[in-house]
Amino acid sequence: MARLCQILLLRSVPRCSLTLTLTLILFCSCPALGKKKLYIGALFPMSGGWPGGQACLPSAQMALDLVNKRTDILPDYELELIHYDSMCDPGEATKLLYDLLYTEPIKIVLMPGCSSVSTLVAEAARMWNLIVLSYGSSSPALSNRQRFPTFFRTHPSATLHNPTRVQLFQKWKWTKIATIQQTTEVFTSTLDDLEERVREAGIEISVRQSFLTDPAVAVKNLKRQDARIIVGLFYETEARKVFCEVYKEKLYGKKYVWFLIGWYADNWFKIKDASINCTVEQMTEAVEGHVTTEIVMLNPETVRGASKLTSQEFLAQLMSKLGGKNPEETGGFQEAPLAYDAVWALALALNKTVGPLKAKGHRLEDFNYNNRDITVEIYRAMNTSSFEGVSGHVVFDAQGSRMAWTLIEQLQGGSYKKIGYYDSTKGNLSWYGNDKWIGSGPPADQTVVIEEFRYLSQKLFVSVSVFAGLGILLGIVCLTFNIYNRNVRYIQNSQPYLNNMTAVGCMMALAAVFPLGIDGLHVHRRQFPVVCQFRLWLLGLGFSIAYGSMFTKIWWVHAVFTKKDEKKDKRKHLEPWKLYATVGVLLCIDILSLIIWQILDPLHITVEKFTREAPKGDLDVLIQPLLEHCSSEKMTTWLGVVYGYKGLLLLLGIFLAYETKSISTEKINDHRAVGMAIYNVAVLCMITAPVTMILSSQQDASFAFASLAIVFSVYITLVVLFVPKMRRLITRGEWQSDAQETMKTGSSTNNNDEEKSRQLERENKELQKIIQEKEERVSELRNQLSERQALRSRRRASTITNQNNSSPALTITHSDPRSLAPPPGYPAPTTDLHSHPFANSSSLYQPDSNISRNNCHPSRLQLLYK
Repeated sequence: MARLCQILLLRSVPRCSLTLTLTLILFCSCPALGKKKLYIGALFPMSGGWPGGQACLPSAQMALDLVNKRTDILPDYELELIHYDSMCDPGEATKLLYDLLYTEPIKIVLMPGCSSVSTLVAEAARMWNLIVLSYGSSSPALSNRQRFPTFFRTHPSATLHNPTRVQLFQKWKWTKIATIQQTTEVFTSTLDDLEERVREAGIEISVRQSFLTDPAVAVKNLKRQDARIIVGLFYETEARKVFCEVYKEKLYGKKYVWFLIGWYADNWFKIKDASINCTVEQMTEAVEGHVTTEIVMLNPETVRGASKLTSQEFLAQLMSKLGGKNPEETGGFQEAPLAYDAVWALALALNKTVGPLKAKGHRLEDFNYNNRDITVEIYRAMNTSSFEGVSGHVVFDAQGSRMAWTLIEQLQGGSYKKIGYYDSTKGNLSWYGNDKWIGSGPPADQTVVIEEFRYLSQKLFVSVSVFAGLGILLGIVCLTFNIYNRNVRYIQNSQPYLNNMTAVGCMMALAAVFPLGIDGLHVHRRQFPVVCQFRLWLLGLGFSIAYGSMFTKIWWVHAVFTKKDEKKDKRKHLEPWKLYATVGVLLCIDILSLIIWQILDPLHITVEKFTREAPKGDLDVLIQPLLEHCSSEKMTTWLGVVYGYKGLLLLLGIFLAYETKSISTEKINDHRAVGMAIYNVAVLCMITAPVTMILSSQQDASFAFASLAIVFSVYITLVVLFVPKMRRLITRGEWQSDAQETMKTGSSTNNNDEEKSRQLERENKELQKIIQEKEERVSELRNQLSERQALRSRRRASTITNQNNSSPALTITHSDPRSLAPPPGYPAPTTDLHSHPFANSSSLYQPDSNISRNNCHPSRLQLLYK
C-alpha cells in the first residue's frame, strides 16, 4: 500500500489538479483507509468471580491500535474488536456466544477470558471452524486437544506451576507432601497433573484433602496426619477461610511450608472478610513464610519485542489508559500483559497466513464458518508462533498452552520477596543472589526422626557392680575358709565339697551381673551376641551349681530320714559320690539344654522401638527411642522350658526343706541352713523371673530388679551357709583342737563317736553287773525250790505208807497241774511218776543257755527284775 501511494503521487503531480493531489496525500497518510476489516469476537469479564476485563480490555485495545498502525503487519487488513461482558458466567457466555456467531459480521477468531467461559467457547468453536485464543484461562482441562482442537492461550496452564513445585521439592529433598484443594475443575485437574508428576519424581502425596465451601475439617485432617509440606489450590476468598483455620489449628510456623497460587492480590490476607472470624494480625501470623509460584506475566528483562515496547513502557501506557486507577483494585491487572500479547500473537499469526492462503487462492476476508482451509492455516501459524512480548517469550506447546517462566516468591515480614525463577522450556531453576529462607533453612517434609538408643544408667551399673564384686570377694573368702578347714569334723559333717560347689556357683551368678549391664554403649553391635552368650551361660550354670548342690543335700536328708525303718537302715550309710553325681546330672541337663538352644536358635541382638518423643521447643524433630535386647526367634518357648524346669526344682526344694525342718542328723549338720537358703532363693527367683519379663522394655528397672535379686540371693546363701560355721569354729576353737589331735594321732576318729563308744562301754559294764546279780538270785531261788520239792516228796511218801497200812490204796489226783509248771522261759520238769522224786532234782530248772549279757531277751529281763 505504501509503495502504491508513492507511485500514484509521483505520477499525479504533473498531470492532475491540486485537488487530486491532496486527495492522494490524504489517502496515503491514512493507512486504514481502504483496508479490509477482520473481526475478533471477544468476551471480557468486567464483573463476576474474576473481573479480569477491567484491565485486560484496555490492554487489548492498546495492542490493536499499535497493530493497525503497523505497515509491516497485515498491511491490507484492519483488526476490529467486538466484545461483550461475560461476567465470568458460563450461562451468560452461552447467550453472548450465540449473538457473536449469528450476528454479522463474521468473526475470524474468538477471545474468551476466564476458564469456565473458555471451556464452553472452545468446545463449541470447532463446529464453526473457529480458532479460540484465550488470555485469562488457566484450567488444565483446556489442554485436551481431542476436546478442544482449536484452542490456544497466552495464559499458561495452571499445571505450569507443577513443574516448578516438583523442582522445589527435589531441591529441598522433600519426598512427602500433602494437598488441600477447592473442589472445582481447574484445581482438580491441576492436582491430578501434580500427582502424576510427583509420582514420576519419586515423591509421595501422603495426604489429599478437599472442600467445597468450608475448609475446617480438611485443615484438621492435615494437622491430624502430620502434614508438613502442603500445596493449597483454591481461590483468594477461600484462601482466607483456609488460613483462618490454619491459625486455629496452629498449622504454621517453622515446621510447615505452604505452597499457594501467586495470582492473589499482594494484600489478600489483610482484606476484611465477613466469612472469617480471624483478625488481620492472626492472618498475617498464619501466612508468614508461605511460598507462591506465579506465572511470569511481565517480562523481567528490558527487551523490546514485537510491539517495540519494553514491559515497563507497556505498564506506563496501561496506567495512563486506566486513568490512574489503583492496580490492586483493578481486576485483571496482572493478566493485562497476557491480553496484550494475545492480540499480538493473533496479528502475527494472521500475517503469517496471508502468503500461504494467496498461494492456494484464498484470502483472509474470504473466511466463513464453513471454510476449513483458512482455519487450518491460522492454526498452523498459531502453533508455530514465537516472539518476544511484554509478558516474556511467547510460545505454545503441543496442547496450545503458553510456555512461560515461573516466578517463585515467599512472604517475608508481611511482603512478598522474589527468591527465584523457573524456565519450563529449558528446565532451568535460577535463584536470586540475596534469596533467604526464613529461619535456618527449609524445613523437612516430615518430622525428622532421630534414632536414640536407650542405655543403662551408668550410676546404677557401677553401684550394682560394686555389690557384685564384694559378693564375689565374700564367695572367695567362704571358699577359702571351707577348703582350709575341710578336715575339721564339724565342716566335714556339712559336706565341704558341696559347700565349695555352692560358693563357686554363687560367684558365677554374681559374675553374670557384669554382662547383664553391658550394652551398646560399651561394645559394638557385632560383639553384642557374645555378651548375650555370657549372660545366659554364667547365670544358667551358676544357678545349676549353687542351687543344685543345696538341693542335693536336702534331697538326701529327705530320702534317708523320711522312709520306713527297714529302708532307712539300708540307706543310712552316706556315699558322697552319689551327692556329687546328683549335682553333675543337674549340671549336665542345663549344659545340654543350653547347647541345644544355641545350636537351633542362637541368641542375637534385636532392637525394640518405642513411641516417638517430641523434644522441648519448636523443633521439627522426634526422638525415636531404641533398646537393644538379647533374643532369638523362639525366645518365649525357650524361656518357658527353662523357667518350667527350674521352677519345678525350686518348688521341690521348698517342699523338701519343709519336710526336713525337724530332722537332726550328723551326716549333714547344716541342712536346716540349706533349707533356709533354698526358701530365699526360690522366693526371689519366682518373683524376679516374671517381673523382669514385664519390665524388659525399661532397661534400668529390669537390670536393677534382676541384678539385685541375684546379689541378694547370693549374699543370703553365703551368709546362711558359711557364717555360722565360721562363728562356731572361731568361738569354740574347734579348728585348733581338732587339728592338733589330728596331727598327734594321725587318725580321723570322730570325738563324738569316741565319746559315744565310751558311754556304751560304761552302760555295758553296768548291764553285766545287773545280769550277774540276777543270775545269783536265780540260782538262790532254784535252791529254795529244790528244797521245797524235796520236803513235799517226803511228806507224800510218809502219807502213802500210812494209808497203805490202814486202807486201800488211794489214787493221787493233782488238783492243779500248773502248780508244778516251771517259771516262764525254763524247761518243763519231767512228770514220770515212776522215777524217783528226788532224782536229778537240780536239773529241773536249768538256765537257758542263750541267756548272756550280750543276748538277753526282754521277757527274760522282766523276770530278772522281778
